[in-house]
Amino acid sequence: MAKYYVVTGRNAQCMATDSDYSTLQTYCNETTAEVFHIDLDRPEDNNVITTELLSELGHAIESADADDDIDAIVLGTSSENFCAGGSLQELGTLDREGGNRFLNRYIDTVNLLRETGKPTLAAVKGNCVAGGNELVMGVDIIVAGESARFGQPEVRVGSTAAGGGVQMLPLVVGQRRAKDLLLTGRLLSAQEAEEWGLINRVVDDGTVDERAVEIAKEIITQHSPQAYRVIKAMLKRWNNLALTNREVERELTAAVWESEEFSDRADAFMGGEDLESRSFSGTLDKDEE
Repeated sequence: MAKYYVVTGRNAQCMATDSDYSTLQTYCNETTAEVFHIDLDRPEDNNVITTELLSELGHAIESADADDDIDAIVLGTSSENFCAGGSLQELGTLDREGGNRFLNRYIDTVNLLRETGKPTLAAVKGNCVAGGNELVMGVDIIVAGESARFGQPEVRVGSTAAGGGVQMLPLVVGQRRAKDLLLTGRLLSAQEAEEWGLINRVVDDGTVDERAVEIAKEIITQHSPQAYRVIKAMLKRWNNLALTNREVERELTAAVWESEEFSDRADAFMGGEDLESRSFSGTLDKDEE
């Protein structure tokens, strides 16, 4: 359920908190009423991304964007881990059309963070992997606790990281490092992620939310809203270039999710079983004898 704080001062209503959510907590604190918090709140599922979560997250972002009393948005979590990525349980039930709709909704939700003219920050604790890592790549500033971990391990379970990982990582960290993350599925420590340019700040685990709010307040009080919006809009063209082939990538990923190989590996992963090794097939033309 959503948290709702009646606050004083300019943001006396914090109207964006009026909706109740089953996958999120949303709130404004009394001392920082102009900063709107959206916390992923399904700790029992490691905050996996479902259709329901995407719908509620999109609604919360749009509500905050429309609320004139809110100046910044902080995306965080109420639990120990930020997000474990897309729900393998849900993805395994999707046919081709369902996979297309899911990926469309996911990318559209991430784009809301990029498109709002208000500052957006992520306060990351614990694991932030797969779709979780793609989600935070949509915000302006990423603040992480020192024990946080980042990466795109989809290749291990037979998925593609086409919700932004494949497209955005080469721009963010360079092609070689992007290949390292995407093709090996290894995870980075918060310190490594900062050194690679994947995140912005590493802080003590217990101060993640506080530091994210401090940065948001600094932006709000010391920066020009108009200039901020224009700079953010101009930077977004790089995201648009990276997502040029979105429709093709969406179709390919939906086909992967419908495949036997994905189903087998996802089921084994969810069941805590060893993942079966498979042979790699070549794709080059073979000389006919």
